[in-house]
Amino acid sequence: MPCWAGETLSDVLPDFQIYEKYCQNKPRSESLWRQCSDCPFFQECQRKLDHKLSLDSYLLKPVQRITKYQLLLKEMLKYSKNCEGAEDLQEALSSILGILKAVNDSMHLIAITGYDGNLGDLGKLLMQGSFSIWTDHKRGHTKVKELARFKPMQRHLFLHEKAVLFCKKREENGEGYEKAPSYSYKQSLNMAAVGITENVKGDAKKFEIWYNAREEVYIVQVGCTPSPASYLSP
Repeated sequence: MPCWAGETLSDVLPDFQIYEKYCQNKPRSESLWRQCSDCPFFQECQRKLDHKLSLDSYLLKPVQRITKYQLLLKEMLKYSKNCEGAEDLQEALSSILGILKAVNDSMHLIAITGYDGNLGDLGKLLMQGSFSIWTDHKRGHTKVKELARFKPMQRHLFLHEKAVLFCKKREENGEGYEKAPSYSYKQSLNMAAVGITENVKGDAKKFEIWYNAREEVYIVQVGCTPSPASYLSP
């Protein structure tokens, strides 16, 4: 873990942000490696250095390392209860878990397709996950409204500070990061015009997102679809 004598946790946390950029580029590096893995240059380098592992194994190391930090800190905390420095270890663990969440969320964000704007303009990503959603719009044909009311859609929501995005999750075929899902953008709601009702008819698993004075109402159910896959595994 990058840390120098005399530095505090807040001093070194920015150094960990490089992991987010690295993980975002991992799908591209995997694709490039598949194209170049048979290149004599890389094979000759591996032979000269007497490395048993090929380059792709080393490219995976940083991704594995960022997940191992939290395991190490948890293990240290297990044997450091009521000891001097335990609070610092807990603070470090909380920070690492926050970094892991940010990295994982960013990997889901770069998998969004079809959005014309700049996702960075929507502010910080607060939450994301997959849900069943029923819609009820004041406008539109009656049959369409009734169908939408009773037939749920499966959508992946990205809640930003300024907007909530509705996307359709698509499972991908392939290997490694190419096997990860992608998200087709469907619509977004400006948070300035969004209201939320925490419970729907006493159902603790459902809540309402309504838009423009209930011109559009979305009933969202949690706990009915698998949680979003993590791109990072210990």
